[in-house]
Amino acid sequence: MSSPEIVVLCGAISPERAVSLRSGAACAEALAKSFPSVRLVVLEENALPVGLDPARHVVFPVIHGDFGEDGRLQAELEARGFAYAGSDAVASALCIDKVATKARVRAAGVPVSPEVSFAAPRRPRALSVIRRLGRSVVMKPADKGSSVGLHMLAGARRLGRVLSRVRSGNWMIEPRLRGRELTVGILDGKAMGIVEIVPRSGDYDYRSKYTAGATQYLFPAPVAEEVAADIRAQAERLFAACGCRDFARADVILLPSGKFFFLEVNTLPGLTATSLLPKSASCVGIDFPALARRMIEPALRRHEARSGSR
Repeated sequence: MSSPEIVVLCGAISPERAVSLRSGAACAEALAKSFPSVRLVVLEENALPVGLDPARHVVFPVIHGDFGEDGRLQAELEARGFAYAGSDAVASALCIDKVATKARVRAAGVPVSPEVSFAAPRRPRALSVIRRLGRSVVMKPADKGSSVGLHMLAGARRLGRVLSRVRSGNWMIEPRLRGRELTVGILDGKAMGIVEIVPRSGDYDYRSKYTAGATQYLFPAPVAEEVAADIRAQAERLFAACGCRDFARADVILLPSGKFFFLEVNTLPGLTATSLLPKSASCVGIDFPALARRMIEPALRRHEARSGSR
């Protein structure tokens, strides 16, 4: 039986399309160092392309945000019998919803901060939010990624102005935790190295993420080993509690007191050679081509198992 072709899907229609295009190209290039047949496919709509065959193709989705991370793509792949890399449709749909994810991991004992969530046009009163969460808050869409729509606000008046402009969507407000921003990659259920994110502006917003030179990254992060070990253990617990598969990346904030809180989990993180997940992998001696290979290998095994059972 011949080896399947690996099809890397990127693009689609979302605010994160441009990032997905870069991730897809880099991922396909890295996979080509390990596998003889790799093809990059750019989606121009939020639907699977024609011409793919679950008997001959294994899919590596590298689509961030809408369609890629919300479980819709995974549900289509499952319905058509494809083996694919990454978390399944149920876990993906859970993890794109930050409120539902926090509820799940909070129940599992993973430390997360309190939040106020709402679905616009219904909105909470700004003063009641401030009384519950504190004067400085972070408001963001509950089901988007890459800091899209992120607001950092101080005081009921500023929060009230932003709330008054919100007309649609699901939103979440959290206390603004001032500490060190960290992230940790998880591969096959095991946490890798911790990366510290140091935005030069002080805020890790969309501009800081995607503007060259706007952010400094420290990897491995200079964190006491006892704390680092605890963060890694909790990241693995989070991964399992959410039902994640193959790989993910979890974001953490470490307070000066030594306490830390998980912010969210990303089931389809950025995959350029300089993205956070490859930085995390490099801390444990895994270079980018090796990381890409290990990310697709479980899907190849699933494909082989399905082929053998036919």
